[in-house]
Amino acid sequence: MPTRRIWHLSGKDTQDFLQNLVTNDLAGLDRGLVYAALLTPQGKYIADFFLVPYRDGVLLDVAEELADDLLRRLTMYKLRADVSISEAGLNLQRGTGPAPEGALPDPRHPDLGWRAYSPAPESDDGTDWDAIRVAHCIPETGRELTPDSYILEVGFDRLHGVDFRKGCYVGQEVTARMKHKTELRKGLARVAIDGPAQEGDEITAQGKPVGTLHTRAGNHAIAYLRFDRAEGDMDAGDAKVTRAEPA
Repeated sequence: MPTRRIWHLSGKDTQDFLQNLVTNDLAGLDRGLVYAALLTPQGKYIADFFLVPYRDGVLLDVAEELADDLLRRLTMYKLRADVSISEAGLNLQRGTGPAPEGALPDPRHPDLGWRAYSPAPESDDGTDWDAIRVAHCIPETGRELTPDSYILEVGFDRLHGVDFRKGCYVGQEVTARMKHKTELRKGLARVAIDGPAQEGDEITAQGKPVGTLHTRAGNHAIAYLRFDRAEGDMDAGDAKVTRAEPA
């Protein structure tokens, strides 16, 4: 599984600081994990992460590849707020079998099981995570979730990662406008594949570009598509591709 970095945010301003930045409502920490993202002012994805209720503050669980840039941005926004950010000394353990004491359900989808945090080494129980993600069209950091993403195009609302009733946050205006005033023309969808095709292959229909193939598991995959062109038979490499479900 991807390596994660776990930070501990503490100080009397921690929850207000995060509430003004991230896509989700921190009131959800009373119920367990909160899945959220930090966006640019233009509404584009910077990083996704889990926020975890923890003692006198909040744990932030983020992919290692995004951690340094996210820390830089959080430090920039912090200014004089009473917030300290430090290494938590904890690692992620996750699985889909019996949950250990202290584990919390993954808020994105029930089939993603549980996440737990302890000083023990980072680990999982051998679950085929890609198969689960493809079955439910769940994006992964660095694969479907890239810096040019708009979070609604990658299904953040389905994954309980954005709250449309909370107050302002960075990128909120663009995200709200996409939700309420436009119909998505592009986004992630599940596709069926017949033949050899690799992650990153371009998908075409009648010679025109339609999108890109992402995570594949068996004969299905997650694809980023232009919905107005993704009709009927499509091609990716030497494979035939068809939509497996509606947008």
